[in-house]
Amino acid sequence: MLKYILKRLASALGVLLGASLLLYILVINSGDPLGDLRESNADNREFLMQQRIEYMELDQPWYGRYLGWLAGASRCLIGQCDLGRNINGIEVSGLLSNAASSTLRLVVLATIIAAIVGIAIGVLTAVRQYSGLDYLVTFLTFLFFSLPVFWAAVLLKNYMAIEFNNWIAAPHITLGTSILIGIIAGVILQMLLGGSLKRRGLTLVITAVFVPLMLQYSLWLNFYRYPQMGPAVIVVLTGLVALSATAMSVGLKERRVLYPALITTALVLVIYYASFNLLLEPNVWVLLLGLILALALPAVIGRMMGGRLRKAAMSVSMLVGFTGAALTVIDHLFRAWPGFMKIKSRPISTIGSSTPNLEGGFWDHFLDNGTQLLLPTILLAIISLASYSRYTRSSMLEVQQQDYIRTARSKGLAERTVIFRHAFRNALIPIATIAAFDFAGLIGGAVITETVFGWKGMGEMFTTGLRAVDPNPVMAFFLVTGTAAILFNLLADIVYALLDPRIRV
Repeated sequence: MLKYILKRLASALGVLLGASLLLYILVINSGDPLGDLRESNADNREFLMQQRIEYMELDQPWYGRYLGWLAGASRCLIGQCDLGRNINGIEVSGLLSNAASSTLRLVVLATIIAAIVGIAIGVLTAVRQYSGLDYLVTFLTFLFFSLPVFWAAVLLKNYMAIEFNNWIAAPHITLGTSILIGIIAGVILQMLLGGSLKRRGLTLVITAVFVPLMLQYSLWLNFYRYPQMGPAVIVVLTGLVALSATAMSVGLKERRVLYPALITTALVLVIYYASFNLLLEPNVWVLLLGLILALALPAVIGRMMGGRLRKAAMSVSMLVGFTGAALTVIDHLFRAWPGFMKIKSRPISTIGSSTPNLEGGFWDHFLDNGTQLLLPTILLAIISLASYSRYTRSSMLEVQQQDYIRTARSKGLAERTVIFRHAFRNALIPIATIAAFDFAGLIGGAVITETVFGWKGMGEMFTTGLRAVDPNPVMAFFLVTGTAAILFNLLADIVYALLDPRIRV
């Protein structure tokens, strides 16, 4: 495997070298970098032109400039990148660092959400092939996939930002609207749960009654301006995750998995009270340490109590621990929301990645960054969602026709075990390719999204450099996106071998 990886990396360097040369030639021949100054009537025009020539080294031949850039870029291997200066004399390395961090914040979250939700939907529709749910999901995924990005972005900005900001000032939901939402939720939920006609009808009726009551009750509590959760809700939700994860993995009869999950639920309550004062005004390192503990402690409990099912016990317990940690953070965000609303009365912004000169503590800045991230993340996620769900569905349907799946069913194994322990793992093999290329593509492909939402990311840096016939920012963009594409392609090949031991290099 090591020899294969080294061979792939060597060929990847050759591809990057050839592509960088081609791109550099295309950029420098796409226009005149001095065109705007040649038409200027400023008194210091000659000085400005000479200054720009110095910044961009236009007095050198093109191949000299390219070799200079290549030498500076190669020093990135030792952590000393020198990507030159842009048209205004600013170091491109600093611009790249800010742009890459901004784009990665957006892309990582959108990719994770799209992958988790898309794979879950794909598995569900494959199990329920040709059902009403399958047809509905098929329609919606093709609809999302075909949405023009700029048009969808404008809709999100109007309805989820401008209209929501107007609504949150005085939240109201009419009784008729609540009933309609309840009926829609009931129809969707009965399609998801399936079962006999009687069971589906009961699900529809209960949901159509419960949802309107909860909506009206939340208005009475003024929940949308003063949200609250508390330890009781956290324990109940974490316990439900423990039960459902155990039931889906090995079944509730397997106490070696169920007991560690329930112990982790109790541990979440203990840690909630123990860390309450610490989380009133934390920092990033405190949250990171909390996440590590939320995964490490349940893993130890699952390993100690799991016996022969230690892997399943560790996985379920870690999921429960992560859920408890996430709900604890959400509880503190709820507590900080009223104060954040006083600082920023219109919380959902339509432009930028953060609010300049925002006052407040850690949670206020956390909420500000989260609300700024909301709209572009939703946009990128729903577009990628279609690919994940359709590929997962087709892969699951293909795997379910294999002989080993029929053998597993003939042995009398539970359908849950057949789906999640036999079919799902092999169905993930083609999804690994989609995930790798989707992540690499989004790093460089969020150009329109960043433009519409005013994010100073990789896309903005690329378009600005291309418009100004400035090769250094464009080449910095290529360096990140090209390297990401090659590395994630290599990562996909490695994941193949981990998912299916039959695959050999």
